[in-house]
Amino acid sequence: MSEPRFFLGVDGGQSSTSALIGDESGCILGAGEGGPSNHAGAEGGREKFVAAIQSCVAAACQPAGLDQAALRFEAACLGFSGGPADKEPILRQLLRTARLMVTSDAFIALSGATAGGPGIVAIAGTGSIAFGRNAAGRTARAGGWGYLFGDEGGAFSIVRQALRAALRHEEGWGAPTELRPALLEATGAASANDLLHRLYTAEFTRQRIASYAKLVDEVARQGDRAALEILHEAAHQLVAITLAVRGQLFRPGAPVRASYVGGVFRSAILLEEYRRLLGIQSAPPIYGPAAGALLEAYRSAGLAPELSDLPAFKT
Repeated sequence: MSEPRFFLGVDGGQSSTSALIGDESGCILGAGEGGPSNHAGAEGGREKFVAAIQSCVAAACQPAGLDQAALRFEAACLGFSGGPADKEPILRQLLRTARLMVTSDAFIALSGATAGGPGIVAIAGTGSIAFGRNAAGRTARAGGWGYLFGDEGGAFSIVRQALRAALRHEEGWGAPTELRPALLEATGAASANDLLHRLYTAEFTRQRIASYAKLVDEVARQGDRAALEILHEAAHQLVAITLAVRGQLFRPGAPVRASYVGGVFRSAILLEEYRRLLGIQSAPPIYGPAAGALLEAYRSAGLAPELSDLPAFKT
């Protein structure tokens, strides 16, 4: 009787790290979560990265009754924001696996969104990127160049535009907008000028600034013209990068599945505009990115099982 084979999928993000362990049939044996794992190269980052991986894998081993110290995976796929380059050498020391694949968060998000099939995923959280893969296995991207040079349509970009609208209102050369009082109340700033200076301090991380995108949506739902224009423009930008990937990978007129992932798409206003403008089939993701990583682990071993007993992560 052959020894059982185990497979690992990990989604490493800016706020948490999620792990799934599956058997050869695609049955999920265990799931676990750990801390953030995106900055392995930063000061103290290696220690946090190691702790995040060890804790989420250990948590996934517990319900499966597996001994983490003795466990050897047939294949493991791990996807991270910030890219894989500084993480793969560490992972080769941490994990015992016959096959190791370290890739980007966009890649595993796409695999989860399409259940491993061809298609495109638009990701809009703090930043934004569109990523796709066709039936031949060729991949392409558009966007994802960071808050200084890109990330159009992402939450940070939305808040930046909202602050600009608030500043123009305060200085008398822009239309009145409820974005100004909403942002001041949320941050405790005395004026838009005061808020601008606060946002340059270490107290306001990019993630904290991006979190105010929810305020822009709230103000837009009240009919504020400036907020509505910001969300519509963000939808246009996300459509543009999605269609750019489509043009790189698929023939004109060919059917393509597009999916959307990330907190920005929780805005019904933005999502409706995105789907209206896109012009191709779009739907929520079939699976999350941790399941996408697990599917890629199976693929690397020449397997393509259907997943079963898949848990829902809180994040």
